[in-house]
Amino acid sequence: MVLVLSQLAMVAVMTMPPIHMHAHGFGTAASGLVIALHTGSIYLPAPLAGRLVDRFGATAMSVVTAGTLLAAGVVAALAPGHSFTLIALALALALLGVGWSFGLVTGTAIVTNSTPLATRAKVQGLVDVAIAIAGAVGGLASGIVVAFASYPILAVLCGVLAFVAAPAAIVAARKGSARAWPT
Repeated sequence: MVLVLSQLAMVAVMTMPPIHMHAHGFGTAASGLVIALHTGSIYLPAPLAGRLVDRFGATAMSVVTAGTLLAAGVVAALAPGHSFTLIALALALALLGVGWSFGLVTGTAIVTNSTPLATRAKVQGLVDVAIAIAGAVGGLASGIVVAFASYPILAVLCGVLAFVAAPAAIVAARKGSARAWPT
């Protein structure tokens, strides 16, 4: 759930900023800068995420992931329609990338730690398919939501949806289906 919801939220929220920015008078260079910052924030925090999962556990990091993705959605939703939009969207997309990175490492640790070695590759393959489908759904749905509502609505919906992953990880850990707390 952490992996799938992180992917869905990230793809849905990150596909629309260039369109949102264009509607507020920004050009391609500004959109490129925001997307570049987002891309860097996706991959650069991965080693930090790994250390944090090792130190605090996947359950705690699922809460951090959910909070980061929710914060990204709220910041993106609050980006006003003037020059501050560029700064706010850059911050929102950087948070979105960090949240996704945390979610990828955290979710992978949960899958690895809760799956027997004999079926781990099969389960990981199924999880990877679920992640790909979530990304496709997020990308397709983002345009529809923006067309019928707005980018701020999309951003908040995705933030709230990603936040659902934290309680799900906590419940799973308490039921013993995932060794999510550090030992």
